[in-house]
Amino acid sequence: MGTMRTLRVYEDPEPDEFRILVDRLWPRGIKKDRVDVWLKEAGPSTGVRNAFNHQPENFATFVKDYRAELATNPAVDQIRALAQEHPKVVLLFSAKDHHENQATVLLDFLNGVDTKLG
Repeated sequence: MGTMRTLRVYEDPEPDEFRILVDRLWPRGIKKDRVDVWLKEAGPSTGVRNAFNHQPENFATFVKDYRAELATNPAVDQIRALAQEHPKVVLLFSAKDHHENQATVLLDFLNGVDTKLG
């Protein structure tokens, strides 16, 4: 597996990065050509996403709940397979916060590390 990182979908990736959108909802104002694959199934469920509501005080609970979903989510294997095919992968997200979002939790999960809280 090559390198993998996260990036806000509104920012420009490196030219050779394979772009995977991991939001359950399509981001406003983004054209389809900005994304190589949309794995909406990789995003948190509606209930987990709405409970978080991008509020810092809800992030620890969001991490716990989302990681529990990822443990049985087939999209995780899809991302791992894509990472085997492409040397550079970027997990795209639309949240404004670069640290407390589902892509960072997902990347930590894929790397087998606990998400850093705070």
